[in-house]
Amino acid sequence: MLALVVDDSSTMRRILQRTLAGLGFSAYEASNGQEALDLLVEIPTVPDVALIDWNMPVMDGLELIRHIRKMPPLRDMCMMMVTTEGEHSQMVRALAAGAHEYVLKPFAPDTIKQKLAYMGLITP
Repeated sequence: MLALVVDDSSTMRRILQRTLAGLGFSAYEASNGQEALDLLVEIPTVPDVALIDWNMPVMDGLELIRHIRKMPPLRDMCMMMVTTEGEHSQMVRALAAGAHEYVLKPFAPDTIKQKLAYMGLITP
């Protein structure tokens, strides 16, 4: 399984990559939405899932999700927003834009596992 981790915090990228590796995923990483889009165009295989932070420089996570949903080769990729944005309206905006799941930071690794299971990417 292949994942893309998009977060401007290198520490958070490392935490998410470690969590994903424990679940059998290999992962690419990007530090902002634009870097993620550039990477998605370059890599040969579309990731099974992208874990995306909301607040990032250059291009935020919500804008990234909107861009991905407009790109035919990528639009079916599962996306999970992993963010500190906890307001209900923010969750609604992310899900309406095309995110499949929403996780609030800080989170337990089991939360990521449960969300991946809900999306049908791993066995619970």
